[in-house]
Amino acid sequence: MDKIRNFCIIAHIDHGKSTLADRMLEITGTVQKRDMKAQLLDQMDLEREKGITIKLQPVRMQWKDHELNLIDTPGHVDFTYEVSRSLQACEGAILIVDASQGIQAQTLANVYLAMEANLTIIPVINKIDLPAAEPDKVADEISSLLGCGPEEIIRISAKEGTDVEKVLDKVVEMVPSPTGKVESPLRALVFDSVYDEYRGVILYVRITDGSLKKNEALTMFASQKDTIALECGHFNPTMSADADLTCGQIGYIVTNFKTTADARVGDTVISKTNPAGEALPGYKKVRPYVYAGFYPTSSEDYQNLKDALEKLTLNDSALEYDPESSVVLGFGFRVGFLGLLHLEIIKERLEREYNLSLVVTNPSVDYKVITNNGVETDIKSAGELPDVTQIVEIKEPWMKGEIIVPSRFVGNVMQLITSIRGLQTNLDYIDEGLALISFQAPMANVLTDFYDNLKSTTSGYGSFSYDLDEYRTEDLVRVDILVAGEPVDSLSLIVHRSEAERIGNQVVLKLKDVIPRQLFEVSLQAAIGGKILCRENIRPMGKNVTAKLYGGDISRKKKLWAKQKAGKKKMKMIGKVEIPPEAFMVMLKKD
Repeated sequence: MDKIRNFCIIAHIDHGKSTLADRMLEITGTVQKRDMKAQLLDQMDLEREKGITIKLQPVRMQWKDHELNLIDTPGHVDFTYEVSRSLQACEGAILIVDASQGIQAQTLANVYLAMEANLTIIPVINKIDLPAAEPDKVADEISSLLGCGPEEIIRISAKEGTDVEKVLDKVVEMVPSPTGKVESPLRALVFDSVYDEYRGVILYVRITDGSLKKNEALTMFASQKDTIALECGHFNPTMSADADLTCGQIGYIVTNFKTTADARVGDTVISKTNPAGEALPGYKKVRPYVYAGFYPTSSEDYQNLKDALEKLTLNDSALEYDPESSVVLGFGFRVGFLGLLHLEIIKERLEREYNLSLVVTNPSVDYKVITNNGVETDIKSAGELPDVTQIVEIKEPWMKGEIIVPSRFVGNVMQLITSIRGLQTNLDYIDEGLALISFQAPMANVLTDFYDNLKSTTSGYGSFSYDLDEYRTEDLVRVDILVAGEPVDSLSLIVHRSEAERIGNQVVLKLKDVIPRQLFEVSLQAAIGGKILCRENIRPMGKNVTAKLYGGDISRKKKLWAKQKAGKKKMKMIGKVEIPPEAFMVMLKKD
């Protein structure tokens, strides 16, 4: 165990975590030069296309007579739960900061997570080969954050491979070896689980106490489900089978479970014959922040969508879904996500991996509604809201966030926070040129285009991280959208009364562009109950019924015009408006 080092790489998105992992695999000889490719640990096509890490990925390397277990983690705020799980399985963390961008919001959030988990943090400045790099300035920022000397910070270029060996040496020198009792009964922490179509559920584990052998009978501590270790081994970076996994190691166990619900992430694996009496401290169950309706464009695909969501939840413990129906869209699911990027990734995976064509409704947050009889219910969409006369109060989720910006943009950011009904709680200066703004705001207002607005008001320099804070009672109302006088349930919104007219107007104007013109005039309205807030009309298509007439008496033309007018009037009474799928995404795509 003295020769084992378990560590992970943490950083803000796009600061070079996966590139550093690539160089480490090359330098330690874990992967041959001919098999090497960029972002080797990112297994999904989506990860490669977007250049981001979505799933954590472990790998074992050998360096100077030591066994190094590395976990590559995501950097985007939506996938913080992946980072927190990785930290539980490690003793150390390499903190990477971009030499040209400096400390950013997710850097801070991940440092706090690592400090909570009592990990040894090794600071590294990456991308020193860039023309815009300012390593001395960034070193001062990191030393004031971590309280270390600027000379202790390793400066590297992961792309060029400059000084990456120093990072590996530092890991061996500074990261403590695992502490565990080899003679004790087996206890292993499940920090991830994936579903393989051919092999069943595969657990990613960190052996904390004891050891585990192939074909050993095991029990999950929390779910009390029994299984057998059909195979165990380590990541190299592909799965390599071993005869056993010993105390302190990170590896995988192939089980005979058919669903990951039997083996929840954060559970403890114990031996069935010699069970340990106490579980390992796991981590809290993550709760989705954002909900959206997923509907198949063809009702025949409903069962396929259900099966696809079932399979995705096996690999993604943060995903939740419940069946729901809509008058316009038919049967579908209300799906819960950790953020809009998470929503986008899941939508793309459903369309690519399962060949589904989907309609996604406007994203919303969940609300707590207290009715006259004192019962508190969770509402995930405006359609579930009870009648106004039965509601005592509605609570909406608020978040606490942190924004890091250059000092010259502080005024712009404060204005932006005020525009979303936010409250600034604190303002700190990391150094003379960099400010940290803490604030609270309603979750629903941060969802749609807050990040885009932040980037545009700060010329791309602002970075942002957030976490759920609490539910607060606010003056919230349901805004219904009426198309040709008929309310469309999937377009309804829950908004603050002070913003109802502005948001209603925005939606109606966007729908005017999206809904195609009909042969009759179509009215678009936003309303609270019986009160109409705003209205727009879609002009009817002009059909020239007199085009075929050449000359002749005017009375003949008038007769045809009158006939057409009567037809349009009748059409307006019985005509149905076909609403295209993109109409349900109007609040998501602000442009």
